[in-house]
Amino acid sequence: MNRFHAMSDAGGAPLLINLHTAAERNRFFRNTLWTGEGLQLTVMSVPAGGEIGVEMHEDLDQMLRIEEGVALVQMGRGEDRLHDERRLGAGCAILIPRGVWHNVRNLARTPLQLSSVYGPPAHAKGTVHRTAADGRHE
Repeated sequence: MNRFHAMSDAGGAPLLINLHTAAERNRFFRNTLWTGEGLQLTVMSVPAGGEIGVEMHEDLDQMLRIEEGVALVQMGRGEDRLHDERRLGAGCAILIPRGVWHNVRNLARTPLQLSSVYGPPAHAKGTVHRTAADGRHE
């Protein structure tokens, strides 16, 4: 049994949070912290050598922030045309407009800890994905 517990989604109420600490403590692929009508906050943990997976959001913008670790960020206008690549570390933000294909790969030997803001929300309130595979079956 996993000794880590998901954090509750506090959406609908104001939230004051140390986002870095919340992301650092998260051990799930995706854990939804706050879901409002127009915005959603999640934290993510990508295992060593893992990736988010190539995706594109047609109807929302996304901001990812690397809280801990080193990532290869890829973006482009097609699923197989991720020509814009950058290696980024802790403290860096990635702003992804709707319609842009993207992937984030963990380049480190430790988990990559991320925070992610979606506008509007991308997942049901309280969503927790233990693994990336769980997220693909949503």
